[in-house]
Amino acid sequence: MVFHTPTPGTLVLADGTCFEGKIIGSDQGYSGGELCFNTGMTGYQEMFTDPSYKGQLLVHNFVHLGNYGAYASDTESSQVQISGVIARNFSNKHSRLMADSSLAEYMVAQGVMGIEGIDTRALVRHIRRNGAMNAVIVSASAGEYRLELGTKALASLPTMSGLNLAPQVSTPTPYRLFPEPKEGPEAQTPLYRVAVMDYGVKRNMLQHLRHRGCELMVFPSYSSLEQILDYAPHGVMLSNGPGDPSAMNQEVQVVKALVERLPVFGICLGHQLLARAAGLETFKMHNGHRGSNHPVRNLRRNHSEITAQNHGFAVQMDALSDHPHVELTHVNLNDQTVEGIAWKDRPAFSVQYHPEANPGPHDSLYLFDDFVQSMAH
Repeated sequence: MVFHTPTPGTLVLADGTCFEGKIIGSDQGYSGGELCFNTGMTGYQEMFTDPSYKGQLLVHNFVHLGNYGAYASDTESSQVQISGVIARNFSNKHSRLMADSSLAEYMVAQGVMGIEGIDTRALVRHIRRNGAMNAVIVSASAGEYRLELGTKALASLPTMSGLNLAPQVSTPTPYRLFPEPKEGPEAQTPLYRVAVMDYGVKRNMLQHLRHRGCELMVFPSYSSLEQILDYAPHGVMLSNGPGDPSAMNQEVQVVKALVERLPVFGICLGHQLLARAAGLETFKMHNGHRGSNHPVRNLRRNHSEITAQNHGFAVQMDALSDHPHVELTHVNLNDQTVEGIAWKDRPAFSVQYHPEANPGPHDSLYLFDDFVQSMAH
């Protein structure tokens, strides 16, 4: 078993605030990104590998981290995406019998740096008051003057506003996925062909479509309209992903053209791009929504859903009330932000949250069924 190093470390925030702790995982000297916090009690490995976290330091609200180890099937992409992890108590021991390794061993193997012993409650309260900001984890192994090194590293970090990160996490080439195998002579016969725009897609998102009999062609984020239409899809899914949707003008133009031709379903970043294709604006949130316990009201079905969320940008609410083509379908019950929209005259809709993450656990899976049904017409 790999035990985490007792090397001292410092978390240096962009506003000069510092927290002292101990380095965990891979000691790379330092690692930085935008601070964000997640309110979930479980699912840390899914969080680590979610491409939407690209370029971010992840703060865990729950006091314990690592007590059920790491398991290969609990990943949402091929590698860890976060820049680093921040925890209160880190466990080297795990009790999950099916785990492949401890979380410490997993972090070392994946080259992930973190820091424990941080008062995460105080840190989260600081972020909630002052907003999301960049920070750097600095190890004592990097040199005696950790604060100076952290400050220098902070100066080189880009801000999330205006940053297009999708090309960094998207597939470099298109690839095909067939429907989930089933018994019988029609096991491999696809019900529909779906073009998936990969802005940082999660594996479970693809699995839900395959489970419903869809063949998928997953396209790079920067693919042209012609490349997508050459596949002759019955519908298009716009995936989740990291970064600022306002920096993705080329992608928005492609989405706008797709809405005129095919049924479209957007999730998270895909939702924001669909909104911008309709002429709506997006904005950077004060500290974002991240966790598996966010209540959302479905205005069409008149019910509430417990949702999983991971986003730092959102769609402006103001222009929705009198928009000629788009209506509000879902709203966040915590802060009344936009959680879903739909075209009034086209089979196109989207949600800000993650229906594939099973937080309810099945409150929002109807969205995948709605998308499949939209391709039948």
